[in-house]
Amino acid sequence: MNFKEHAKSCQEAYLNDLNTLVSIESTRDLSTATKNAPFGQNCRKVLDAMLDMAKKDGFVTKDIDGYAGVIEYGEGEDTLGILGHLDIVPLGEDWTKDPLKVTVNDGYVFGRGVMDDKGPTLAAYYALKLVKELNIPLKKRVMLITGCDEESGMECMDYYVKHAEIPKMGFVPDSDFPVVYGEKGGLHVVLKSEDHTAIVKMNAGTRPNIVIGKADCYVKTISDAQRELFDFYCKSNQIQGNITEEDGLIKLHIDGVFAHAAMTWNGVNAALHLLNFVGSAYDDQLAKDLYFMLHDWQGKPLGIDIDGMYMSFLTMSTGIVTIEDGKTELLIDIRYPNDTNAEKIMAGFNATCAKLKSNITAIMESDSKPLFVDPESKLVKGLMDVYRKYTGDTFSCAVTMGGGTYARKFENFVSFGPELPNAVVQTDQFVGGCHQRDEGMKLDDLIQAIAIYADAIVTLCK
Repeated sequence: MNFKEHAKSCQEAYLNDLNTLVSIESTRDLSTATKNAPFGQNCRKVLDAMLDMAKKDGFVTKDIDGYAGVIEYGEGEDTLGILGHLDIVPLGEDWTKDPLKVTVNDGYVFGRGVMDDKGPTLAAYYALKLVKELNIPLKKRVMLITGCDEESGMECMDYYVKHAEIPKMGFVPDSDFPVVYGEKGGLHVVLKSEDHTAIVKMNAGTRPNIVIGKADCYVKTISDAQRELFDFYCKSNQIQGNITEEDGLIKLHIDGVFAHAAMTWNGVNAALHLLNFVGSAYDDQLAKDLYFMLHDWQGKPLGIDIDGMYMSFLTMSTGIVTIEDGKTELLIDIRYPNDTNAEKIMAGFNATCAKLKSNITAIMESDSKPLFVDPESKLVKGLMDVYRKYTGDTFSCAVTMGGGTYARKFENFVSFGPELPNAVVQTDQFVGGCHQRDEGMKLDDLIQAIAIYADAIVTLCK
């Protein structure tokens, strides 16, 4: 069966339901957390909205203590899982559309989460809904699992694995087509120091997996020569910045470019620029050393750069910088190929720290090992066949990526769409990627994803 026309027929209903999910600002907020809302009330609210949709459509649903929800269809011991997430990164700034409303403009859908990952998760739900409505027999029970903490460490799936049924195989609609059979390891490293710095205060970054697009730092004084140097620095690096006064301190501000930490080359890290400027203009040794360690997103100064056989090169992004009360702490997000490991990377950090004039300590905060599924497996080949059937793309091959999805939390899972390879934006308006302003996706691609996911469910449940 070809699901294209069936998917097109539900476009209006899909957009209405997507707007319901997008309208909820479901960022992790522990200040509002309760027993059945471990990530805050808005994450609880969006989970309820998703489960309520499923109940109205006649699905069996389960609430895993507010960490995740399960929407089931079919019977039997053999299971197929689909893993999506309903939480989002912070809205950010400079949107030209309402981030908490679905806006359709010139063939594109805009709103926080339409790409990452409310839109794709709902596409998978509508795919399952089509299979149910068309009464297509399946030999496996399908479990659509919706988590609430993917963007802040996947604590939701850690809890799920310990407390709920784990599907035997499946896919995650939270990356790219055709199939992502490997994901780089994810390592978080914290750098700490109590060395003197001219920076009195700096709090930059909201999530480790986002390149810091805007940053402020405060210093006690600034000379005319340093003001001129700041202006020259911004112009020579083609960035915007300004100097103001606040609470008796001098505030230095720089605008960079937000981006996903897995694709750090698409961003401009404003916090690193501030460290570089202060290091040079104030002869600040700590700022100099931190910038030296972190300015290269492949980690060359640390000796950790590597170009992997399957997963390409290691990436490194400074996600959070905190300097206050004489203490400095930075959180570094590293995505590494399966040719290396956390121990080797930490050895590079430690060896570099030992050579610096500043006293900087590197601490491994967390490590999520790489995901790798045999590209010749039945799972990967089956999904590749479905992708080619609907797109006609026989050139693109299964790939690996730097992003981390729920797939790494389960055995025999891969990522599958919805972004098409080498897609060209066909509108004059800016279309942001995941974690960027004006996050958007082509409407036809989302509707096509419904058809692809429906066919994938049938194919994998034969």
